[in-house]
Amino acid sequence: MNPFHFSMTKIFKTLAACALLAFLPARAQETEVLRPVYAAYTVEAGSAHVAETYLSPLRYSGWDIALGYERMQAMRFNPDKWIMKLAGHLDYAQTKNNPARNATIDNMELRLSWSMMHRFRFSGGWSVYAGSATSARVGMLYAPRNSNNPVAAKAAWTVDAAAMATYNGKIGRIPFCARYDVSMPLTGIFFSPSYGELYYEIYLGNRSGLVRGAWPGNYFRLDNCLSIDLCFGATALKLGYRFDIASSKASGIVTRNIRHMAIAGVSGEWISLSPNRSAQLEKARVISAIY
Repeated sequence: MNPFHFSMTKIFKTLAACALLAFLPARAQETEVLRPVYAAYTVEAGSAHVAETYLSPLRYSGWDIALGYERMQAMRFNPDKWIMKLAGHLDYAQTKNNPARNATIDNMELRLSWSMMHRFRFSGGWSVYAGSATSARVGMLYAPRNSNNPVAAKAAWTVDAAAMATYNGKIGRIPFCARYDVSMPLTGIFFSPSYGELYYEIYLGNRSGLVRGAWPGNYFRLDNCLSIDLCFGATALKLGYRFDIASSKASGIVTRNIRHMAIAGVSGEWISLSPNRSAQLEKARVISAIY
């Protein structure tokens, strides 16, 4: 037998075996890793404090209510270290401020954000997340008693810094997950007319200078949320508190909006499985976004 032919055959078989061994674990890992989706539906209620110099020089205070939705999941490309978060809020507030308490400013806002964060796990049930987000906000403030300028429109798109910390533990026999979320815009754009500029003038074509560059010096927002999920079987009771402060200044118009909100809702995780994969659930490795 040709020694060269024997050695080449042996090398080929060895390489083929290594390739097969490398391929099989990768395929096994692909089919065994499951990434449940965390979803939360909440109602928020509390107080709002609004100052909008385009509509009034006075500060208005009143009540605020919001509906919230949140979705989180480990990323497919590196589920152990990266997660995504999608959040949305529909907010309505009615505020008053004058001696007779009969002048109001209504505030309506829709906020959407998507973030991706890196997860750092620590012993004792702690995890810390840090990353970036992109957010869009549209809304309006409405002062019914103003005859000339009754509406102030609001719109912004920003790139934010986002962070989160979680702690998983138990209260007696009840598992819980305590969380702190914070985000702040770093750059972007926002809409602002000039002081005293009528929206009718904008309609007629005076549209220069309406889009402003955003940075923390002229567009500041800090959204803080402290919450806890109390797990009762497959569904959890979500309770929390939100402190949201927003401020902008452009062309002599100053806007301040401060919210103190109590949070209540339900949350849980769900896994979507095809029929041919349902039998593998017991052997699968489940990677949760927060648990």
